[in-house]
Amino acid sequence: MELTAQGIDIRLGKKDIVKQVSVQVKAGQFVGLIGPNGCGKSTFLKGIYKSLVPQKGTVFLDELDVLNTTEKKVSQRLGVVGQFNEMSFDLTVHQMVMLGRTPHKKLLEADKQEDFAIVDEALARTNLLDYKDRSYQSLSGGEKQRVILARTIAQQPAFMILDEPTNHLDIRYQLEILSCVKGLQIGVLAALHDLEMAAHYCDYLYAVKEGQVFAHGTPEEVLTSGTIEALYHVKCQTYQNPVTNRLSFAFGL
Repeated sequence: MELTAQGIDIRLGKKDIVKQVSVQVKAGQFVGLIGPNGCGKSTFLKGIYKSLVPQKGTVFLDELDVLNTTEKKVSQRLGVVGQFNEMSFDLTVHQMVMLGRTPHKKLLEADKQEDFAIVDEALARTNLLDYKDRSYQSLSGGEKQRVILARTIAQQPAFMILDEPTNHLDIRYQLEILSCVKGLQIGVLAALHDLEMAAHYCDYLYAVKEGQVFAHGTPEEVLTSGTIEALYHVKCQTYQNPVTNRLSFAFGL
């Protein structure tokens, strides 16, 4: 499934946060958004999955007009993993992941054997089968994020948005989450802070600066010393990592 967002404008209060941003994610592509804090990455994604309402622009998943379609119908095709997932009430891990089946059910429809099988598969993909009876509130931040990913996988989306899902996680959980998503082989649009992760996992990148697309292309085309300095105001040298064969970075002020 292909995502096309064109001419997105988002204003919060009297400030224009996102200004005429357009992105395209082809079927099966893992596309990243990079840029400094406050540049508009997360706000742009919220406009795509309708947590915020854009003032202008269109969003399509193939032929589906996302901004003019009901939440339930959009959720049958589009899954979202966000950054913060605290809850004021508690559920077991299994109950949390079962919530991912909600878009595919009628009101008050009981869980079926198919739903249980889909949830077990999502738990297995995220290495959470041994956690299924644990309290969600008792988990660490990284474990909670894996539960949210499992819940999103249980939606069986054809496209996934990652809204800065790894910012507060240690390196192990970052790798687990991004590797799991990459393995789904569906279209992904992800806001990422870690440039090493962006270089390793993304097929294509959009660099965002002050609410606009500053550069776009493959990681090798975008993650240059000049672009990184323009975005983050730091000196940077790029080099090929001898272990991963991917881009790596050395920073300085």
